[in-house]
Amino acid sequence: MKNRAASMFPVVMLLLLAALTFWLSQVIQGKAPRGPLRHDPDYWVEGLQLSRFDINGKLQHTLIAEKLMHYPDDDTTIVTEPHLTYHRLPMLEIFASTAYIGRDGKEIDLVDDVKVIRHGATDDLPPTVLETRTLKVFPDEEKGSTDDPVVLTRGASVMHGSGLETDNRTGITVMRGRVTGTLHRNRTKTP
Repeated sequence: MKNRAASMFPVVMLLLLAALTFWLSQVIQGKAPRGPLRHDPDYWVEGLQLSRFDINGKLQHTLIAEKLMHYPDDDTTIVTEPHLTYHRLPMLEIFASTAYIGRDGKEIDLVDDVKVIRHGATDDLPPTVLETRTLKVFPDEEKGSTDDPVVLTRGASVMHGSGLETDNRTGITVMRGRVTGTLHRNRTKTP
C-alpha cells in the first residue's frame, strides 16, 4: 500500500500543478472573448456640426454631416454626407456621399459623388468645380489627390483627366494622365 501511495504522489502533484496553471490562466485572461472583435460602433452622432479654430481663435474649417460613426476595433470613423468648408479666402467647400477618417484624423478618404468647389477670389470670378469618385484629403496640409477620373470646370472651361493632386494653400492643381478639355476666355470689346 505504501508503494502504491508513493508511486501516485508524482501523478497527484502533476494534476495539482495543471489545475493551478489553468486557474492562473483564467485569472489573468479573465472572461475575454475569444476570436475577432465585432465591428460595431461604440458611438455615433447624428446631425453633426463641428468647427475648428486656429490658435488665435479664427475659424479654420467647419464640418457638417448627416451621421458620424466610430468603430473601436480598427479605430476608424465613417461620416455620411459630409460637407467640409475651409473659411480662408478663397473659400473651399468639399462634398461627398461618405468619408472614411483614419486613426489620427490626418487622412480622410472621400468616396462617391465627390465635389470640390473653390470659390473665386472675387464675386465676379466663377468658382472652380472638381468632380470625381474618390479623393484622399489631408486636412491639416489642405492637400488632396485622386487616381480616379476627374472633371474640372470653371465657367465655360472644362478639363478631363485621369487623376490629380491639389493644394488649397497654393491654389495649384496638377492633373495627371491624358488631359483633355476646352478652355474659354472672356473676350472684351476694344474701343
